[in-house]
Amino acid sequence: VQLQASGGGFVQAGGSLNLSCTASGNIFRINVMGWYRQAPGKQRELVADATSGGRIEYADSVKGRFTASRDRTKNLLYLQMNSLKPEDTAVYYCNIKFTRYAFWGQGTLVTVSS
Repeated sequence: VQLQASGGGFVQAGGSLNLSCTASGNIFRINVMGWYRQAPGKQRELVADATSGGRIEYADSVKGRFTASRDRTKNLLYLQMNSLKPEDTAVYYCNIKFTRYAFWGQGTLVTVSS
């Protein structure tokens, strides 16, 4: 299983970015794709995840600002990030989980300046 993430970059506070992630390989049909982030000196945390059944959940810190969407037929996951804040600066990682397996993408850097 491989995950390819893209869309990070540099933006001023209040701006927007859109991340995308493609999962490929031998993927079980019942799965969860998610976005996680890790800021310097902090632990990796969940941002949003989306099940193959259509449920989407968000971390409290991004509710109302970030929107995750998923193309379940193609194992594509998007993250529209609006009203970005400096504290959103982090490396964002795409993840897919199914049965007892978890796979990670390479990460994409999001930098929000104040």
